[in-house]
Amino acid sequence: MFHRLLMRCLPALPLLLAAAPVAAQSAVRPTLEVLIVVDQMRPDYFDRYGTEFTGGLARFLRTGVVFANGFQDHALTETAPGHSTLLSGRPPASTGIFANDLGVIDSATVLLPASATSLRLWPGSSPRRFRGTGLYDWLRARDSATRVLAVSRKDRAAILPVGRARGSVFWYAAGVFTTSSWYGDSVPSWLYAWNMRGGPAALAGKEWGLFRDPATYTEPDSMPFENSEFGEQDFTFPHRLPADTARLLLKLRDYPWMDSLILDVALEGVRRTGVGRREGTDLLVVSLSSTDAIGHDYGPDSRELHDQLLRLDHWLGWFLDSLAVLVPREGTVFALTADHGVQSFPELAGKAGRVSFKAMAQRISQEYLSRYGIPIGVTWDLGLITADIAALRARGVNVDSLADALAREARTMPGVERVFTPRLLARAPAGDETARLWRRTIPPQQGWLIAATSRPGWIWVDAPGWTEHGTTQRVDMHVPIIFMGPGLAPRRISRKVTTEDIGPTFAALAGVRPTEPVSGRVLPEIAPRR
Repeated sequence: MFHRLLMRCLPALPLLLAAAPVAAQSAVRPTLEVLIVVDQMRPDYFDRYGTEFTGGLARFLRTGVVFANGFQDHALTETAPGHSTLLSGRPPASTGIFANDLGVIDSATVLLPASATSLRLWPGSSPRRFRGTGLYDWLRARDSATRVLAVSRKDRAAILPVGRARGSVFWYAAGVFTTSSWYGDSVPSWLYAWNMRGGPAALAGKEWGLFRDPATYTEPDSMPFENSEFGEQDFTFPHRLPADTARLLLKLRDYPWMDSLILDVALEGVRRTGVGRREGTDLLVVSLSSTDAIGHDYGPDSRELHDQLLRLDHWLGWFLDSLAVLVPREGTVFALTADHGVQSFPELAGKAGRVSFKAMAQRISQEYLSRYGIPIGVTWDLGLITADIAALRARGVNVDSLADALAREARTMPGVERVFTPRLLARAPAGDETARLWRRTIPPQQGWLIAATSRPGWIWVDAPGWTEHGTTQRVDMHVPIIFMGPGLAPRRISRKVTTEDIGPTFAALAGVRPTEPVSGRVLPEIAPRR
């Protein structure tokens, strides 16, 4: 996807490719490994807008090792399962994190400080459901002094790349960056001081206008199907942030400035914790969420998404330069990737539409609740319906017959392409690519009834006004994977790689190995042979 743009940006690239060795040119062990995740980033955005980038995204594209065929290699392409793969070297079926709704929400924890009234309305979060280990565990197995700092707007995006280990893991809620009681009893003093500055609240009433000359944007700014969920009709520039502070703090996730806040918190954390300023290798994880929110509201073909990427490029350039003041460039290695892509609005996709299992799952749930008087755990997430199979069987339900009935009903829905039951998935041949993706998604111990894939262009949404990801379509699975750092010459790699390769590759650079079997592989173009 990046070929034409790289040829424009790097006239001498053919010579670089001819001369570059297979392995990285430098065997220097990094003092800081940085994972930057742009939530919902599609690789084709580099083709569309790359010549306009002048900041951080431009730096990755023009000086990094670009894996043009990077993928999230599982079926349910959402934030939680996607982030669980990034540094664990394993698919969701192994990490146990296969869906957003069964990700990190944990009622046994509270957000900190526990005395904050505004945070009591928000659920606690933890990695309690995460299974196995990840890069931070592998680093600590060699060096117990290893430090980690993870920051995001989303709890699941901050938590899951780190895994079950306790560390400096922070996310946004109710106008502040916080953590949960899983990680300690209080927020650190430096984060408390950052929150007291009131940066988010200062954005109340601010106008989101175009970052550059309107003539440079080719996308139409007159699509009424954009950002019209719940009856809202805010689909043209300029967009005004809520003037009411309380509403702003809830809606801030929908605007570009959230990324700048995340990056600022990450820099302050590096400054105050000393991450990356030791002899050993530390880990920094920054997951940027605004592209996801804006992509859902306005779609990947919108003027708003174009503008968001220009702003992200600018802020990411500032972040890279500022980080280099704190941690020397020669000891820092970066990886840039995404947790999933996104579909275009069906209104733009021709013969496409929306389909949902919500009504079917709710009907079954209510039916069995009425029959037995207790919930039997029927839930849905995009094309997957799960249930408490043991509870159903204990009440004499023929689970296979129930699954077959739901599958027959699902196959009659417009937009549904294939439907698996547990029995059908078990019988599917090894060469069935769709079955393979679902096997890599659903943990063996998870009870479920049906798993479906949608037709091209169809999204798992039951209402208009926004678009979605979560399918096995290429636009949802295809993600950028770019490494940048000392000794890595710019080049483009066309073979398929997956996000599960990032953690083992970082581990090899740091001179450690995974402490359990992983499916991800060390990328030889990045990690030196020792």
